Amino acid sequence: MEAMLKFSPHLDTKSICYLSPKPMITLHQNFLPLKRSRVIMCFSSSPGYLDNIRKSLIRQEDTIIFSLLERVQYSDDSVRDNDGLFSDYFEWTIVEHMIIEKEKLYAKLGRYKSEEENPFFPQQLPRSIVVPQQYPKILHRCADSININDKIWPIYFTEIVPELLKARNNDECGSIIPELVKAGNNVECGSIAVCDILCLQALSKRIHYGKFVAEAKFQDARSEYEAAIKAKDRKLLLELVTYETVEAIVKKRVELKAKTFGQVVKIDEENVANPTYKIKPSFIPKLFEDIVMPFTKEVQVEYLLRRLD
Repeated sequence: MEAMLKFSPHLDTKSICYLSPKPMITLHQNFLPLKRSRVIMCFSSSPGYLDNIRKSLIRQEDTIIFSLLERVQYSDDSVRDNDGLFSDYFEWTIVEHMIIEKEKLYAKLGRYKSEEENPFFPQQLPRSIVVPQQYPKILHRCADSININDKIWPIYFTEIVPELLKARNNDECGSIIPELVKAGNNVECGSIAVCDILCLQALSKRIHYGKFVAEAKFQDARSEYEAAIKAKDRKLLLELVTYETVEAIVKKRVELKAKTFGQVVKIDEENVANPTYKIKPSFIPKLFEDIVMPFTKEVQVEYLLRRLD
């Protein structure tokens, strides 16, 4: 572990959940404010920036799937209420408290100066204590005002998590993965909250990358988009940003990834012939079709409507 942390510049320090008797260790991306991601550097300096964005989106699919596979081992309780963990007057739930405190730290270190980052609780953020860096702007200044995390948050808890847990318990899964947390038991709710935050941040980043996709499409067909923007034609803009062929490819790719990453590995011939999965593979393309893609296109349309401001 230490060797990996030492020699991999894109991994930051370990995150440990102390609210669990079995601390869960995770690794998260380095967000040092003095470095811009290679994706954005390529975006700003190469004519093939759309291809660079596409590669980033593909990698983000991996992050989403791995985060959901981690989350599926837990039950769906003790994450949206305090359940005796804090005093009655405490304003936030455990997951809200954890993400707010993380975002405060990130803000002080300049994370949200990056065009790639979108906080869930922007009203809670302190000022950065890092010396401001002059980065080339890729997006139009209107991008700062586009943040739909207030939509992602509730749909994650009311739709994504329940459907994820249903996908774990069905015939296609083969064997049911034992729950590490039973209903009504909050002993590991800290670990559940950590998983929820990882999933929320991965989904948010993937969805808000629609701003970069929209900018690339705008630059590629400026006159066509300008006409729709000036007419404030949301329907036409939605049609322009929709590529059904590409969406079909994405759904096939993420389902294959779900099968690859989520397969229960057993060293026997029967498992090779009849593989079992931690979650139903079809859940992932359904998630992208029903939530990730529509939200991403919503971000694109909102960005384009303000692109000429």
